[in-house]
Amino acid sequence: MRVFYMGTPDFAVPTLQALIDSEHEVAGVFSQPDRPKGRGYKMVPPPVKELAMAHNIPVWQPAKMRDGTALAILKECDPDVIVVAAYGRILPKDMLDLPRFGCVNVHASLLPKYRGAGPVQWSVINGEETTGVTTMFMGEGLDTGDMLDKVETPIGKEETAGELMDRLALLGAELLLGTLKKLQDGTAVRTVQDDSLATYAPMLKKQDGALDFTRSAKELDWLIRGVAPWPSAYTYLDGKLFKVHKAIPLADQKGEPGCWADGKKLIVFCGEGALELLEVQPEGGKRMRGEDFLRGRREGSERKFTSSPSL
Repeated sequence: MRVFYMGTPDFAVPTLQALIDSEHEVAGVFSQPDRPKGRGYKMVPPPVKELAMAHNIPVWQPAKMRDGTALAILKECDPDVIVVAAYGRILPKDMLDLPRFGCVNVHASLLPKYRGAGPVQWSVINGEETTGVTTMFMGEGLDTGDMLDKVETPIGKEETAGELMDRLALLGAELLLGTLKKLQDGTAVRTVQDDSLATYAPMLKKQDGALDFTRSAKELDWLIRGVAPWPSAYTYLDGKLFKVHKAIPLADQKGEPGCWADGKKLIVFCGEGALELLEVQPEGGKRMRGEDFLRGRREGSERKFTSSPSL
């Protein structure tokens, strides 16, 4: 099949690589514009663009999808199918109707659960035990099109959203190739989504990483893993930002929420249970083990984390 690909971040790279390595022809790629990055704000291309250019595949980065420019490019490339994975833009109806086999999206959830831009993160934050990838026909709504294929996988008890995203990207690439084969063979089965079962997974914001130690240790563990690597979980100590990168929940621990226990380990009491903070990062400092942080604290200094710098 002649495929036109649309994708932007690391999640979309394995699917493009799978298409490149397959019998299919990748006619072109759409990706989001280059973004400034680092202290020098150097313009950096998105991962999908880098991979496409490495294989001499034409890449376009249209700023708009509805002014006719992007549609003209697609018509010139004349694809049999458009494949989309984490592109980050809504496609208008004239694009959805263009290819013979339609537009197929690789979505990192078991639809209709977790429609939206943050399905992997919210599945971890909400304590789901399983998740997966769904291939689907794209419609005009947000992840509302008919489903084609699914693959399910358990979420590891210590797995972060970033680690899970990497696994799902590989599963999605394999699933997409199977879906394309069924479309070619005429054996693909469309399944309408049950909208009553739908949940929304918005893109994360920085404030989503805020830790409230009045919540249970189990819920905070989900949150810490769900916001890793971005935006990272955080609290405040001595009025300064304090990031928590890794922790484990402990049962049968009781104390004032936000305060930590005496001992060599950084064990913080929660509304239910406690968290052992394994990797932390004080404001202006480097990542360190919780034990190392405790060793560097002065005797008699503040021993309570707060939800805001002023508390």
